[in-house]
Amino acid sequence: MDHSAHHTTSAHHSAHQEHAGHARHQTGAVTWGAAAKATLHCLTGCAIGEILGMVIGTALIWGNVQTMTLAIALAFAFGYSFTLFAVRKAGLDFKTALKVALAADTVSIAVMELVDNGIIALVPGAMDAHLSDTLFWTALLGGFAVAFVITTPVNKWMISRGKGHAVVHAYH
Repeated sequence: MDHSAHHTTSAHHSAHQEHAGHARHQTGAVTWGAAAKATLHCLTGCAIGEILGMVIGTALIWGNVQTMTLAIALAFAFGYSFTLFAVRKAGLDFKTALKVALAADTVSIAVMELVDNGIIALVPGAMDAHLSDTLFWTALLGGFAVAFVITTPVNKWMISRGKGHAVVHAYH
């Protein structure tokens, strides 16, 4: 049976070209703006969790390890929750939404937390600074800035391969 007639219609070619263009949107060339937007989305959730964890741990006079552990756990929780709520709003069931959030954000949050907490740990006195100290906030916010700069190319690379935040775009 010859199927060549099915593939010669202009409607088929038009639909195929539109689909191919959509595929390029999800993989291949990704703008720095799109990567920065994805990183900023991730950074927002991470920052809320990280700051909350640092504030709680510092206020409770916890040790450095306990405070950092709480801050990192809350950064992941808030980072994932932003994506989770967005894709749930798009109609996904909880289990599927959780899988999408984990796929979209894990590497981005991990890189961000590694960089941010590494900077905080390396800045002399930052781990022992109090909430009222400028050093506390300078190290924390400076760590976020550096983490954003380092994580943006990671997200650009991942999105260009259909990974990370590219997974979420199917639900927008």
